Amino acid sequence: MFKTFLLAGAATSLLAGAASAADLPRRAAPPPVFTAVPVFTWTGFYAGLHTDYTFTDRQRITTVGNDLAPTNTIGNVATLRRPPSVRNEQDGLANIGGGFGYNYQFTPGSGFVVGIQADWAWTDIHKNTFYLGPQLAANNGFSDPSAFRQELSWLGTVVGRAGYAFDRLFVYGMGGFAYGGVDYRANFYTTAGANPPLALAYSGRYNDLATGYAYGGGIEYALPTDSFLARFSLLGLLGIQSQAVTIKAEYLHYDLGSRNVLVNNTALAVNGGVGPQPRGSYTSRFTTEGNLVRAGFSYKFNGL
Repeated sequence: MFKTFLLAGAATSLLAGAASAADLPRRAAPPPVFTAVPVFTWTGFYAGLHTDYTFTDRQRITTVGNDLAPTNTIGNVATLRRPPSVRNEQDGLANIGGGFGYNYQFTPGSGFVVGIQADWAWTDIHKNTFYLGPQLAANNGFSDPSAFRQELSWLGTVVGRAGYAFDRLFVYGMGGFAYGGVDYRANFYTTAGANPPLALAYSGRYNDLATGYAYGGGIEYALPTDSFLARFSLLGLLGIQSQAVTIKAEYLHYDLGSRNVLVNNTALAVNGGVGPQPRGSYTSRFTTEGNLVRAGFSYKFNGL
């Protein structure tokens, strides 16, 4: 009887404790954790490579004579013995080039972007132009040939960029300073009693740096950081992490101005030195102006 009473009391105590525990407030669940999605910005430094297609559409070489008597080089141009003007259009694919720059975006995501860019391209475009004047009685019915060569070995620019970014898509215009390595040559030959029958009578050359301006525009798109260009690039193999890889297409018009080349006589003696000799000089004026279509990619680094 006594044992029954104790067991009943113990059971009652357990039931009462369980009921009290059920009345206690439950522990609140932890709040959900939200991970912020990073907003892309074009702010930061970048560097990359590109290739170009270069073409010209308004290049001319003009020539004037500088003397009347006794050689009358002025008259030689007037009678078309020497060409007063020739067209010298060029085009070609550039080998390779590269550049670097810095952008600043005013508002991350979509917004206005300004920046500066410097690049260089090995253009290596050149052209030889030949001219045959009228047949002359003084040359026994032969023409006096003239030859010109114009070359743009390389081209560099330092331009400002400004445009609008639609998140990872950037549309922009650009303009600024242009410079390049030019080579201008003019060689005038004669058949008037020369020995050998075709001899160089006048020659001139300009090989130096030319400066001017450039302007254009482009479109650029930023690929994700896990793209194959980022993973398998030289920077990636070296363990250097870029924020994004961008691909771009650009159009650029350049104008390096005009230069005069003195085409002086070579002291050639004709007809045994008897009679009129090829003396005096000419001035040929070369113009370097053209267009460039560019495609390339860059590695963009975190903004500062």
